[in-house]
Amino acid sequence: MKLLKRILIVCAALLLLSVGCISALSKKNPPALTNENADALADLMLEALNKPAFDTLNYLQWEFMMDHKYMWDKQNNIANVQWKDKEVILNLDAVDGKVFVNGEEVQGDKKQKLIDRAWGFWCNDSFWMFAPFKVKDPGTQLSVVEGKEGAKALKVEYVSGGVTPGDTYVWHLDKDYIPTSYQMWVKILPVKGLEVSWEDWTDIAGAKLAQKHGSKMMNFEMKGVRGGASLSDIGTTSSSFKL
Repeated sequence: MKLLKRILIVCAALLLLSVGCISALSKKNPPALTNENADALADLMLEALNKPAFDTLNYLQWEFMMDHKYMWDKQNNIANVQWKDKEVILNLDAVDGKVFVNGEEVQGDKKQKLIDRAWGFWCNDSFWMFAPFKVKDPGTQLSVVEGKEGAKALKVEYVSGGVTPGDTYVWHLDKDYIPTSYQMWVKILPVKGLEVSWEDWTDIAGAKLAQKHGSKMMNFEMKGVRGGASLSDIGTTSSSFKL
């Protein structure tokens, strides 16, 4: 009985310590500034990143951490998602497609489960690849907030869409309106306002994409980022997207 009591006391102490650390690291979601044009600030950021070039990009390829590999036929909105021995050719509009395990096509409940899993991977991992280009997606609300050293920052609230509606991001921009980092108020993270860098920008057919992200809690990079007008630009053939 005494041992159980001691264990409970230790567990309670660890819980309080954890809650205290989370509280200390968390930051308040900043309020919107009045009389500020959020659309104009968003447009400056999108212009700096060359959104027209991103919009007309045909194909994009990258690898996310945990060995999630992506090829995207952007114009037809079909993604090839691969991890371990799985391959899902995913129609991103219909959230449906073909599923292969060890090169063999699968059907039924297993197919649906893997489609759902690939869709979840895509929603998270693609956001880390090109989130700046999504600040004006349907379901977003924009505002300007006070950033670092009095600079203006862009606040983006995702009211609907994806798999985690309700998440909020505050983009910090340099003097040329290129993002340097964002802060996140998201459901899946206990620390609120966690800041993550956006850096190592590369040019893909004229569009700027960040390849590295870092914070006090995580560091990772996008590997093998390639893109262009043709399938050969990402080293594949049309069979990668055949439904």
